Amino acid sequence: MRRARPGAAPRVGGTHARRAVGEDGRTLTSVGTGADITQTEEREQPGDTPRLWHITLSVSGAEAPLKEVRRGLEQLAHDHPFLLTSRYAGDHAEIRYWEEARDLHDAAAVALRLWGEHRSTAKLPPWEIVGLEVIDRETYHQRLAEGYGPPPAAPVGVHPF
Repeated sequence: MRRARPGAAPRVGGTHARRAVGEDGRTLTSVGTGADITQTEEREQPGDTPRLWHITLSVSGAEAPLKEVRRGLEQLAHDHPFLLTSRYAGDHAEIRYWEEARDLHDAAAVALRLWGEHRSTAKLPPWEIVGLEVIDRETYHQRLAEGYGPPPAAPVGVHPF
């Protein structure tokens, strides 16, 4: 419990105490019953608001026919409409897209499931994930402004390396 100086104004937001001035002019404090605590805890926390995350997912594996890789990536783009661009070769591919998630952990978890969950429906090669980059929107734009990182995905779609 934190004590306040006599006559000090109540703290904003972080306390659940009620204050009143007693007969002798000193501040009296009484602690609430807890009803106000649950209301405060139920409020949305700043980190609960979804944000945009830029995802770069790299996959690699045994050589596969280029036509099949392209067709699979095009189907993945159809199934997952937020894909920006995919680049591919016979033994690896890179997928870039935006994901909306509460935090980096949620965005990464979705990204790590993407390839495996769509492998059979999109008929993707049995490759493994070999790289993952998840950055927030601000960092993505900061990198672009400084000349670092991949350029924006101007040719949206599926392209060979």
